[in-house]
Amino acid sequence: MQTATEGYRELALLIDGEWIGPQHREVVDVVNPTTGRSLGGVPKATTDDLDRALAAADRTFRTWRATAPGERAAILDRAAGLLEDRRDSIAWMMTVEEGKTLAEARGEVEFTAGIVRFLAGEAFRTFGKVVPTGGLGRRTMVLSEPIGPVAAFTPWNYPMTVPARKIAAALAAGCTVVIKPAEETPATALELARALVDAGLPDGVLNMVFGDPAHISAHLIRSPVIRKVTFTGSTPVGKQIGALASEGVKPSMLELGGHAPVLVFDDVDVEAVATQAVGSKFHNNGQSCGSPARFYVHERVHDAFVARFAELTAALRVGDPLDPQTQVGPLANTRRIAAMERLVTDAVGMGAELLVGGAAVPGDGYFWQPTLLAGVPEEAMLMNEEPFGPIAVTSTFSTAEEVVAAANRLPFGLGSYVFTNDLATAAWVPAALEAGMVSVNAFDLGGVDTFFGGVKESGYGSEGGPEAVAGYLTPKLITQA
Repeated sequence: MQTATEGYRELALLIDGEWIGPQHREVVDVVNPTTGRSLGGVPKATTDDLDRALAAADRTFRTWRATAPGERAAILDRAAGLLEDRRDSIAWMMTVEEGKTLAEARGEVEFTAGIVRFLAGEAFRTFGKVVPTGGLGRRTMVLSEPIGPVAAFTPWNYPMTVPARKIAAALAAGCTVVIKPAEETPATALELARALVDAGLPDGVLNMVFGDPAHISAHLIRSPVIRKVTFTGSTPVGKQIGALASEGVKPSMLELGGHAPVLVFDDVDVEAVATQAVGSKFHNNGQSCGSPARFYVHERVHDAFVARFAELTAALRVGDPLDPQTQVGPLANTRRIAAMERLVTDAVGMGAELLVGGAAVPGDGYFWQPTLLAGVPEEAMLMNEEPFGPIAVTSTFSTAEEVVAAANRLPFGLGSYVFTNDLATAAWVPAALEAGMVSVNAFDLGGVDTFFGGVKESGYGSEGGPEAVAGYLTPKLITQA
């Protein structure tokens, strides 16, 4: 097994094809959440660095947009192959800086390669159309053109998948990119950039910067160079990003927070659903915007569901995520520990029953016990704020109409889950849920080739599928007499 620093590359910025290391620069410390110790420092971009990145994206847009779709696709496809070849080394870096298990990290690299490969193919499908509005002597066309240089901002919880969705879609469309990934997980994002560079991406088409989030976001978004803004993160920060973009009348894609309800009806195999639920809830330690959060379980099967859920949760093995036997690693940072403490204390104080976990694990690192609370009142913070951690909560319902209303009462609308064996329920309940994505009888919100996005305060726009590339294109009407 590798040690905590072996194989962890020197961190850098990527600007106009130049890798800029941390020497003689301010850095942001990157911490291993398993040990609480430093892995290294990622250099902070200065204003001059940002201006260089913007100038590179502006200059290279002229040539990249004119590059044949087949050439753009070939570069993306080669990058996908390099990610697959480098899976194990990238997964190790992802695990030591984010905390997810090594198996989950490997899966993320493989999933990311699939996304990049799919979006490579979409470069061929940026179609326009001919509109038959005139006679034989008149032609009206609508072209799809790349919108321009893109400013992208991504979080730490899926440090390769989320940047790849934005970068690959923008590049496939013919746009150039300046991206600021999360400072907690820079090595993983840099490995994605390295694969693209090694695959032949021209200098300056992709630029990657790190540093002070508020300064970088304001400087990039307000620049006249940037023509599109894309952000994945919390709803409060997303509102700020959207407001900045609106100052320049720039379109934005916002993939924000969720608080996914799970509706479990009384006609299901309770043990099978509980087993699926535990696996999904504690994947990536619950640090996912699509993670199942509010379990509404029919009153006739609630106790049986909770009993099995508690048994499986208590049996989860928490520990070093590099250990193949570990099922749950540490939280990504100390902020999540404080958040878990606040949410659990509030719920218990309001009468919720703490069945499993509920406390930090003593010792090094940012470990929290997988937690289950039953009978959580709707007024509790946990039923209103996205936990973004290893906490599952349950409540009961008696009618389908009642539970749909409960599921829809929050301002979030990203993912929702429905479990039932009744065909009528499986038809009308998903249609009635206010969510961008609904999964029936599985915890599955799509794959490498599908739309990913929400409604209401969970944002707008797509992070996947053909719709993702369409978001980086703009229509142009040409009428020829």
